[in-house]
Amino acid sequence: MTAEPSYSAVTPGAYIQHHLTNLHSGEGFWAINWDTLVIGWLLAVLLILAGWRVGRRLNANAPTGLQNVLETLVEFIDQQVREMTDGHNPLIGPLALTIFAWVFLMNAMDLLPVDLLPSVAGLFGLPALKSVPTTDLGTTFGLSLSVFALIIYTNIRIRGVRGYLKMFLCHPFGKWLAPINVVMTLIEEVAKPLSLGLRLFGNMFAGELIFLLIALLPWWAMWVPGGAWAVFHILIIALQAFIFMLLTVTYLGMAHKDVH
Repeated sequence: MTAEPSYSAVTPGAYIQHHLTNLHSGEGFWAINWDTLVIGWLLAVLLILAGWRVGRRLNANAPTGLQNVLETLVEFIDQQVREMTDGHNPLIGPLALTIFAWVFLMNAMDLLPVDLLPSVAGLFGLPALKSVPTTDLGTTFGLSLSVFALIIYTNIRIRGVRGYLKMFLCHPFGKWLAPINVVMTLIEEVAKPLSLGLRLFGNMFAGELIFLLIALLPWWAMWVPGGAWAVFHILIIALQAFIFMLLTVTYLGMAHKDVH
């Protein structure tokens, strides 16, 4: 692992830099952020175990606890998918549910005290640790590029290769302006993963930075702004997961619509 700023550093700049530094190996494009990978995988396993547990104890007559929560979430997302897609695609509903739940859990790591996991990591001799995977561009762009690959796959599966290429040549101005159409459609397509990845990263990174600024206040002055921001941030956490899921459903649903 690379050497990082000491956790005991007292200057505000060093404190913020330390908390925004990933536990990583390698440099540049080849860097691997181990904290992002491990925390993201652990949350994914937690999500799988929760689904498995509920599935093993389903009670249609008297649902309680986690089953109630998951059933409400499934019904809500199923309604969104039905309203926003034409045609039937068995992939979109489960994908939307998985994305919402996983992104929500990764976002929710932002509600942990900012010093908690870095302090625990320091006890084991680790130089740094970021606890919120969605404050890492690798996570948000990994998710958005995966969705983008599914968008391309769905378009080709429904329209065929020729129909997909025709979309670039004839949309939006017709076949007589094919060169302009190709440029416009390429921009439109590239904007999809960029908007998905950057929106989620930007909002979560800003939220984490505000928590760090609040943590720099004297202990007697941080409770009111910290509590108020935590309550407000709960809405941001849920909203960003919902937006990511909603845009995924929208982009995949567009593949079912005719090209005009």
